[in-house]
This record gives sequence, C-alpha cells and structure tokens, in this order.
Amino acid sequence: MISLVYSAAINGIDASLIEIETYISSGMPVFSIVGLPDAAVKESRDRVIAALKNSGFDFPSKKITVNLAPADVKKEGGAFDLPIALGILSACGKIKKEKLKRFCAAGELALDGSVRKVKGVLPIALGLKKNGLENFIVPYSNREEAAVAKDINVYPFKNLSDAVKFINGETASEPFSYDAGGFDGFFENEYDFSDIKGQLAARRAVEIAAAGSHNIIMSGPPGSGKTMIAKRISAILPPMSFEESVETTKIWSASGHGFSGGLIKQRAFRNPHHTASAAALAGGGAYPKPGEVSLAHNGVLFLDEFAEFRRDALEILRQPLEDKHISVSRAKNSITFPASFMLVAAMNPCPCGNLGHREKECVCSPYQVQKYRNKISGPLLDRIDIHIEVPALKVSELSQMNSSGESSAEIRKRVVKAREKQTGRFEKSKIHANAQMGAKDIKKFCILDAKAEETLKNAIEKLNFSARAYDRILKVARTIADLENSEIIKSGHIAEAVQYRSLDR
Repeated sequence: MISLVYSAAINGIDASLIEIETYISSGMPVFSIVGLPDAAVKESRDRVIAALKNSGFDFPSKKITVNLAPADVKKEGGAFDLPIALGILSACGKIKKEKLKRFCAAGELALDGSVRKVKGVLPIALGLKKNGLENFIVPYSNREEAAVAKDINVYPFKNLSDAVKFINGETASEPFSYDAGGFDGFFENEYDFSDIKGQLAARRAVEIAAAGSHNIIMSGPPGSGKTMIAKRISAILPPMSFEESVETTKIWSASGHGFSGGLIKQRAFRNPHHTASAAALAGGGAYPKPGEVSLAHNGVLFLDEFAEFRRDALEILRQPLEDKHISVSRAKNSITFPASFMLVAAMNPCPCGNLGHREKECVCSPYQVQKYRNKISGPLLDRIDIHIEVPALKVSELSQMNSSGESSAEIRKRVVKAREKQTGRFEKSKIHANAQMGAKDIKKFCILDAKAEETLKNAIEKLNFSARAYDRILKVARTIADLENSEIIKSGHIAEAVQYRSLDR
C-alpha cells in the first residue's frame, strides 16, 4: 500500500513543500529512505521504529520504502520524523489516507514517542496557504511560532499517539491561536544613555543615526565610551511593526540560532567578534544558512574594533549596506537573505589607540596610522552615513559622579517622532527610513533653501567629497531637519551633516 503525507524542507529562509510517500510491500524487512536525505534524516529510521513501538503501535516486518519528493531538494534535520511515522501508520491502515492528505506535519520524535521542537516552523507555516494546505501538525513547543501565520489551522501535540487519535477523529482539538500583543511598547534595556558622561557630540550623532536608520562609525581612543554608546542604541530605536517582526522571526526560525519560539518583538543587537570570518558575517555552508548580517535584520549590527576585522569580511558588507539583502552562492545552492540593518562600527584612530589623546602620546608612525586606516576601504566608508570622533574624557568629566544626561526613554521619544514623519513620507513606497532613500527619493524629499544649497556646494568643492558622500550628506540633513520638525533642509542642517564625514579621504 502507498500513503501520502506532506511536510516541508527549509531552503534559506523559505520552505519547499515535500511529499512523503510510503510504500509497504512483502519481502525481506528493510526500512529505506530515499530522496536526497542528509544523515539526520537517514537516522530517523531508528527514531521512528522506537517511537512507534513505544507509542503502542506494531511496526510492520515488511519492506518499507519512504520517498521524499521532489528528489532533487536537499532534506535536513529531524523534522521529517513525525510525518514519516504518520505515513507508515497510514500505509498500514492505522490512519485513513483521505484524512492524512489534508495535513502538513513537522516534528522530531523521541524514542518514547514524544514530539520534540524543530527549527523552521514559521517559514513552513507562512508557505502552506499558497500550496493549498490549511492544517499544520507541529510539536507543542512550536505552537506559538506556527500560529503567527494567521491563515492556517495549527494543531500542536506533545506525542505521536495524540496526533494519531486527532487525525482519526477519536479526539477533538481546536486550532491553537496566538495573541502576539501590541507593538508600541518600550522594551527595557539594561543599558541606558543616562549612564554616559559627557560625549554630547557622540550622543547627538547616535540620535540622528537612530532617527534615520543611518549607519555610523565612531573613532576614538580606548576607554572613550564607544562601546558603551553602541550598546545603548537599541534602547532608542522605535518599536518594530508587525511586518518587521514576522520578517525577523522567520529568519531566526530558519536559522534555529538561539530561537525560543513565539514572535520576536525586540530589535536584534548582534555583536560578532573581530575574528569572525566573511562566511560568519554573510552566511554560508554547503546549504547556506543566515549569517550575522541577516540575523541583525531590522536591528543593529555592532562591529567593535572595526579595523581589526579581516579585509574580506569587511568588504562583504558592501552589498547589504547598499541593497539591504545579501546573496550567498555556494557550489550546491545560491540563496538571497534579507539584510536591512543599522551598522554601528567602532575603531581606534591608530594601532596604539592614542592618536589625538589629550594626555597620552601616540607612538605610531604616519605610515602605521595610514596602513591601519587603509584596512577600511574608501567605498565601504562611503556607505557609512555618519563618521564621528569620540575623544577621551577629561578627569573632571569622569569625576562628576552625580551628573547624568538624558535617559534613553527621552531620546527615544524624539527618535519615534522623527520616524513617524518618515513613515508618512514613504507611505506609498517600500522604504521606511531616510537612510534607505534612492536617487529619486532624495530629489523629491530633500528640498533645500537657497542658503543650504550654497553651503552644500561649497562643502563639496572644498572637501572633494564623492558622489555617494554627497547623497549621504543630504540623507543625514533630511533626518536632522525631521528632528527639528522642518520640512525644508536649511543651511544649519547641511553644516551639521557635513561635520559627520570626518573619515572621508
């Protein structure tokens, strides 16, 4: 007899529907799985046999062939355990075939028959409707994640026997519903801007960066507060929309990287070590998985010790910074991952870190300083909107124990207000922040008065900025104007934006 049950395989962050065909015939007892399974799928044979027997079912002593179709799609992980077990039971007559065809199933089986959590459930759930399926059987631990997809029926189970009883109609089970809650709350952060002393210029630059989703690089000696400031940026970013939350959750679900389930509502803050490889940042593997630039989607990617990263690792940032996605090509597959993040970089001004320090002397030669800075290419710097120098604090500033600046909550109010203006401005386009504007958007929305045009012209001629830097200045000036609730970009806005190009060569 032949039975059919549906499951899905993860390809990047999307799911491909898989038909699991089970054929039981007479002959020597053999249990084979075909259809390009990886080692984990092949090992499901032992898990399925033990789970069926320990759940009270007889395992047939016949030749069993399980085909995972289409055969040219790679199948990975233990998510096929549950549908394979259901397919065997259907081929044995324990489950009615007509009922089983209405379901898609995913779940790893323990030896006692319990159903364990698997990765990639949300991408599968989001893709079911377009494949004509509305019923999804999932592990109990994946119930909230699967129910994010509102247009399907999600049935979570803790063990195999309960799933079989439900499919056969022996027990009733209502579809699981998940209330994601609101998206306008403030998420507490253990770090607050009120902890930072001094550094008013850096705080201002970071506020502008957050208000327009601009990339920012901070240069300064060790101990000047660059990392402290960076760790507090996520606390002043606006809350995610439902669409952004689903996008982010989909990536984390497919990667399985520390994902606990449910809908991710807080923006990511990724902080990879400077020894990270290009593959770690971009994503990779024989069958590519999301890297740091994708895990930071809709959030912050913080690269500390920016100049210490390998040159090839830094250069892979060019595409996502410009296009907001990254294409990863390997011998067996090519995947495009979303990668719309806010880059926050921090670096020392020289190898010893003391160049420009008020009290410490720099011991680096001009050649060493130039060689150190050349690790960051000009085209990469052009893609970073804001460059800010963070000087070492004076002893008098450090000794002011009771002094504190604005809190993250106060700064966030201004950032949210500026973002609301941008949301209205770009309502009919696919972008949502000033940093994402293209040439047409800049021409349409960056309106300068006569004095601002003269200021910009003089700055470009005297400082010899590139065409890309010209666009960056206009984008930052547009954000500064938004923070001041001005529809027209004025001379002061341009002048401040020009100051944030200190590293341009």
